[in-house]
Amino acid sequence: QVQLVESGGGLVRPGGSLRLSCAASRIIFSAYNMNWYRQAPGKQRELVAGITSGGSTNYADSLKGRFTISRDNAKNMVYLQMNSLNTGDTAVYFCNARTSIYAYWGQGTQVTVSS
Repeated sequence: QVQLVESGGGLVRPGGSLRLSCAASRIIFSAYNMNWYRQAPGKQRELVAGITSGGSTNYADSLKGRFTISRDNAKNMVYLQMNSLNTGDTAVYFCNARTSIYAYWGQGTQVTVSS
């Protein structure tokens, strides 16, 4: 069974940084486009950032310059570096693996930005 396991969430003060990690197993990781989504309380899940199997990246316009997505195909890992966090970034962050046929989700990791 495919597994995506997120880690690295937690409580951080405004202006701080966090690095989220997602470990993938039982997929041909290098063939998948990988994405980070987030869902804040009472809001719809939204795309934060994506990285294709070829390494091209895309970001939500509002997050460009603060967040960086990267992947390590040798380790089956995808990362999200988040800088200059603010309270609006508080959400559950989900890892997503996607091809034209398949899509898998992790359980999510909570990020709370609060003073």
